[in-house]
Amino acid sequence: MSTELPELGVVFWPVGTGDSSTVVVSEDVLVQVDLNDRDKADDETTPEVPVVDLLVEVLPKVDGRPFLAAFVLTHADKDHCSGFADLLEKAIIGELWATPRMWREYRDDPDAEMCEDAKAFHEEVVRRVEAVKKAAAEGNEIAAGDRVLVVGYDTDHAKHAYHELPERYLVYPGQSITKINGVDYAGRFEAFIHAPFKDDCAAARNDTSLSMQVTLTEDGGQDGKVLLFGDLAYETIMKIFTYSEEKGREHYLEWNLLLAPHHCSKKIMYVREDGRDVLKTDVLQAFERHARQEAVVVASSGVIPVSDAPGANPPHRKAADRYQDYFEFICTMEWPSKEEPSPVVLGLDTNGARIVEDSVVALSTKSAESAKAAGTRRRLSEVAAAATAAGRVASRGATLADTSTTPGTQRVQAAVKADRGSQDAPTTTVGFGCD
Repeated sequence: MSTELPELGVVFWPVGTGDSSTVVVSEDVLVQVDLNDRDKADDETTPEVPVVDLLVEVLPKVDGRPFLAAFVLTHADKDHCSGFADLLEKAIIGELWATPRMWREYRDDPDAEMCEDAKAFHEEVVRRVEAVKKAAAEGNEIAAGDRVLVVGYDTDHAKHAYHELPERYLVYPGQSITKINGVDYAGRFEAFIHAPFKDDCAAARNDTSLSMQVTLTEDGGQDGKVLLFGDLAYETIMKIFTYSEEKGREHYLEWNLLLAPHHCSKKIMYVREDGRDVLKTDVLQAFERHARQEAVVVASSGVIPVSDAPGANPPHRKAADRYQDYFEFICTMEWPSKEEPSPVVLGLDTNGARIVEDSVVALSTKSAESAKAAGTRRRLSEVAAAATAAGRVASRGATLADTSTTPGTQRVQAAVKADRGSQDAPTTTVGFGCD
């Protein structure tokens, strides 16, 4: 079995309770879905994890600067956008995907609590809307770093400037996106948009999360599918399944990996009735109906508690237990262990899509370095290596000052050496696709 990662896949960074998911479409095209740079989160109770610095190290270069093809924000909570302003400063971001919720929030509730990175994101989206409108009116190409998509439906569309964008920059539930930063990757990448719905446009921020199925397809035709629901809860998720099934769109509900909504919140399958939590198995059965073989639920969260305290935020033990009743379940801060978390990597090759063994993620660091030295790149390996460095820093409580001058891949090699006593390969064969 190969000890190298495939070319296509998704890396779920171990950043505690928050989302940082990197979709590797090709060596030069990466899409970041949400961001939780713990160094930017102003949370003194957790170790610092410089996700932005590590990610920027491994991005492809355009005109000498790190280049991220697209950044997708599911919703504007701190644990989904912390570090965005820093990323915007350090890299060219070809395209931003934004939902209409922030325009409504700015207009209707200017005093609403919004972190500085959320404000930075919205200001950049507003700037891009004007830039796109101007370029379109003048018949010019959109400049690098100016592209934007507004994803989702809002009954207030006509009250906001984005309403004047050309139609190709507006995407609604029930539509697919195959273009990234203006380039069509049909047959390689597809994002089918499930939500936010028109009926939820004035709801709480979590309930307006961008929800989508991301499909990656390798050259031989094998594909891998990921369901991303942001911080949606039971009612909206059931609406997604019911609507898509009624419309005959079951293929857009299939999944190899489900990112547990709202960081393994119990609100996905428990509803409060008469003062108690009532389990709604229909949502679990809906997940099960559309799960592919060897499907895995991943919780982007801190360590699952032994038990749930009243009123505690996610992750919730009772939610993790219910997922485990039906599926294989992985928590990002427990994979492969609580002491040494590594990124959860969904890889795709000619054998299909599956979770890559953590040992392969560690070993892929050496192949990534060798490929780079030979003038080629293994981008999924490099991103996984960077995310592994983030996990090692988090688990050992290191500070940013301890690590900021050392490249992420070197940090991974140091971690491997510390764990094994050397950088030699393990004596037993491991690889992508092992049972």
